[in-house]
Amino acid sequence: MNRYSVIQEKNKREIVLIRGKGCSWRKCRFCDYHLDSSENQHENDVLNKIELEKITGIYSKLEVINSGSFVDLSDQTIDLIEKVCIDKAIKEVHFECHWRHRESIKIIKERFNILGIKVKVKIGIETFDALFRESYLLKGIDETKPEEISKYFDECCLLQGIPAQTTKSMIYDIEIGLKYFDRVCINIMQENGMPIKPDPRVIQLFEKFVYPLYIDNDRVDILMENTAFGVGGVMTSAQ
Repeated sequence: MNRYSVIQEKNKREIVLIRGKGCSWRKCRFCDYHLDSSENQHENDVLNKIELEKITGIYSKLEVINSGSFVDLSDQTIDLIEKVCIDKAIKEVHFECHWRHRESIKIIKERFNILGIKVKVKIGIETFDALFRESYLLKGIDETKPEEISKYFDECCLLQGIPAQTTKSMIYDIEIGLKYFDRVCINIMQENGMPIKPDPRVIQLFEKFVYPLYIDNDRVDILMENTAFGVGGVMTSAQ
């Protein structure tokens, strides 16, 4: 599994996929991301150190992702991220976080802000259709209003290419994301071992009618494959 890459298009930045104890929610019916985790915190810290040492600071921006939220990382790993940001003159760092840990965002923003480093936090919202999101995807977000969610989060991820979505619904979600968040990342559903599967018909609709509308939008990342950022691979525990 590749864990470090440099994103050369749009919001240029380095990206590193590190490992923690994994998502504490683990109920989403579409996601096997949590398999990239380990209860052995020492081994996680060793792996994370190896990957974080690859950062060069080339664009002064860094995205740090893992199979859970930033709160699922050890104090040692967070300390190392901070040190790397200082040593490599990183001015902006991006983390991911589940809705249930939203109250921790202010703390990490304040911690890095003291060092002159801006923190941006992304949420996997998947869709702004709250009924569909919670009854079908089981995302675990009890807030229905995007303007309330955006009070905590700067960026959002959307999941598209799944059953029941239409061209209209996909465009609606993207437009809502652009209205309330700084950036939108569209993930096209990939086949995995979870109950929800990609819908080829919906993906065709996306490619024909949605993709052309946003591919040149600097605020929209489109991942047709889940490894499009250059990190990731087949999920197996403690890889």
